[in-house]
Amino acid sequence: MNKFIKTILILIGSVSILLGIIGIFLPLLPTTPFLLLGAACYFRGSRKLYHRLLASKWLGRYIADYRSGKGIPLPVKLTSIALLWLTIGWSVAFAVHNIYLDMLLLVIAVCVTWHLSVMKTLIVKGSAFNSEQDS
Repeated sequence: MNKFIKTILILIGSVSILLGIIGIFLPLLPTTPFLLLGAACYFRGSRKLYHRLLASKWLGRYIADYRSGKGIPLPVKLTSIALLWLTIGWSVAFAVHNIYLDMLLLVIAVCVTWHLSVMKTLIVKGSAFNSEQDS
């Protein structure tokens, strides 16, 4: 693959990862698709950046667990849904003054909540949310 294509892939991967990180804090911006796109671009454009991303303390395990089909940890699901509804609720109550946009935001919140709810839940050993006793 030529250097220009690799550079474009690294650029797209970096922007995608940045958007994924922003999506952690802005519920309307999807985190997982951007992180997976960034990982795929890094895989093709720079194996070094790909391995660095997967070795990342904050994002690496999340990407690896999702890609392997293990799921999302329960605390991540609960935090995501809580932040989603907090943000959407604030927007509907105070920021958006249009009934159609309010309804659209509420539909998005319901759909994202459903999506997160049906995704497989990863049981993290030693988690406070894990009902099994550690031995």
